[in-house]
Amino acid sequence: MNRGTVLALSAYIFWGSHPIYWKLLQQVPSGEIVSHRILWSFVFFLIILLARKEWCGLLEKIKGRTPKYVIFLPAFLIGSNWAMYIWAVNAGYIIETSLGYFICPLVSVFLGVFFLNENLRKLQWLAIIIACSGVLTITFYYGQFPWISIFLAVTWAVYGLLRKNSPLSPVEGLLIETTILLLPVSIYLVYLHTIGSSSFFNNISTGLLLVGTGIISGLPLIIFIASAKMIKLSLIGILQYVYPTLVFLIGFFIYNEPLSKPKLIGFIFIWTALIIYTAESTIFIKRKE
Repeated sequence: MNRGTVLALSAYIFWGSHPIYWKLLQQVPSGEIVSHRILWSFVFFLIILLARKEWCGLLEKIKGRTPKYVIFLPAFLIGSNWAMYIWAVNAGYIIETSLGYFICPLVSVFLGVFFLNENLRKLQWLAIIIACSGVLTITFYYGQFPWISIFLAVTWAVYGLLRKNSPLSPVEGLLIETTILLLPVSIYLVYLHTIGSSSFFNNISTGLLLVGTGIISGLPLIIFIASAKMIKLSLIGILQYVYPTLVFLIGFFIYNEPLSKPKLIGFIFIWTALIIYTAESTIFIKRKE
């Protein structure tokens, strides 16, 4: 196993173990957790950018011809995604969050067809249809539309679509996004402190865990960026499923979340779709090489 693969796996395992970290903060309201995540992520990415001395390049990119919504809209998408994810984990919906990130690559493909005029091959269309069948199965037999999963999948996929057309690097983009969200979350955190509801100063361990939200958000991204330069995109496409798989296993085995038969059938549909799509894409890429 080469260094790039090890780094990519490390990043996905890091991301996949996030539910355990959020559970350590279960006593803190999710709105406060995500506010601290935005605040300390801003600090983390600011330090990284200062260390790289890339300020001039960042300002030039912002002033460029790229539509400004491509630069600024992702902030609200990632903010709402983080808020939903943290709330869902601590409310006992870890398995549903994993479903969202299993669905996400297929939603991204769907967006590529309609917004980027990308063409799908027959087996890829089959994978999309099977995945949709899985969502419908959960909706009609489980009796509830998997809105948490769909929200996470759609916000993350649209975020990825916008970032694909952004001139900003991952670190630059996340710095801008957390900067945009910094004012409202800072006002919220100050408000919590003034009314005596802030969890930050309750005890040292809680405070350190909240500060650490910036590190656990930024560090795996830095590792992933490094790995992406060393290994093929097709391998990254396969390894990305380590993340939701680990989240699923954590929810099921560690936190004993229930997995009803209809929901399991829905998962099987989506896993089948992902196997078909990944296998077809891998074979197609190898044929072109």
